[in-house]
Amino acid sequence: MSRYWSRVVHGLTPYVPGEQPKLPNLVKLNTNENPYGPSPRVLEALRAEVGDTLRLYPDPNCDRLKAAVAAFHGLAPAQVFVGNGSDEVLAHVFLALLKHEAPVLFPDITYSFYPVYCGLYGIGYRQVPLNESFAIRVEDYFQPNGGIIFPNPNAPTGCALPLSDIERLLQANASSVVVIDEAYVDFGAESAVGLVARHPNLLVVHTLSKSRSLAGLRVGYAVGHPELIEALTRVKDSFNSYPLDRFAIAGAAAAMEDRAYFEETRRKVIATRALLVAGLEALGFEVLPSAANFVFARHPGREGAELAARLRERSIIVRHFRKPPRITPFLRITVGTPEENAVFLDVLRSLL
Repeated sequence: MSRYWSRVVHGLTPYVPGEQPKLPNLVKLNTNENPYGPSPRVLEALRAEVGDTLRLYPDPNCDRLKAAVAAFHGLAPAQVFVGNGSDEVLAHVFLALLKHEAPVLFPDITYSFYPVYCGLYGIGYRQVPLNESFAIRVEDYFQPNGGIIFPNPNAPTGCALPLSDIERLLQANASSVVVIDEAYVDFGAESAVGLVARHPNLLVVHTLSKSRSLAGLRVGYAVGHPELIEALTRVKDSFNSYPLDRFAIAGAAAAMEDRAYFEETRRKVIATRALLVAGLEALGFEVLPSAANFVFARHPGREGAELAARLRERSIIVRHFRKPPRITPFLRITVGTPEENAVFLDVLRSLL
């Protein structure tokens, strides 16, 4: 029935999300979910939303959530945009801020949704190679562009840039928007949110899926100059005025307000990541320096695809990327609980 498709659909190469397998006794280390559940205050807020008010539309402006995000970061609500997961926020970013005559720049090894958005919206782009250490060189972005976007820490490598490099990038590209996708920043990198006041061309995107354990609730946000936020709002209100339901608004606001729980769980992940890296290195793996809740590792004597398949036979799922060729030897391994990591390392040891 594809004869009924539009020309746009025929030309799309959709993003492939991480697998959500249904295997018994599964150790799931492939999609970077937080191994610890959400704050008890979130669950309480969700229960409080069950009632007759569900017959009413949610607040299209999400004022309660914007206020909670603004308070957490020391910003004004007018500097905050919220959406149905950071993927939706990023989709609006590409259309509202990155669709220009000059190409948008992003790394050649990065979040694979970026070229998908470009294909969907007809945006030209140029991929900038990572250096020999799989790191971003900001000097490579000192060239004409219609915008710049990359994750910090980068994905799937986990490598992070210091704020000094990001500030140099902003100063060198004052005439275009620079988007820093901070999905994993809370696990060890420096956030660029503090630079927003000095750089009107900076937009920082966050998700509540990782460090706040809310991948199932689908909430993300962006912070930046009010003019950037207005552009995103104009696109949102031309697409869906109600992207967040009552549960998402209440639960996300509670998560942002429970700073103590956020700090506790992210410290646990950081500590467990160190143990995971030590265990992998003891087995002969090269592990890239990670500031995320995952690690990117390769073994000199085994192919990544082979290891991923053998682990799957033992009900352990990690992420393997078949392209670009430069990263096919690697596995991306989510930091699980200490118990999950121990099972993973034991099985890996037996396979090697």
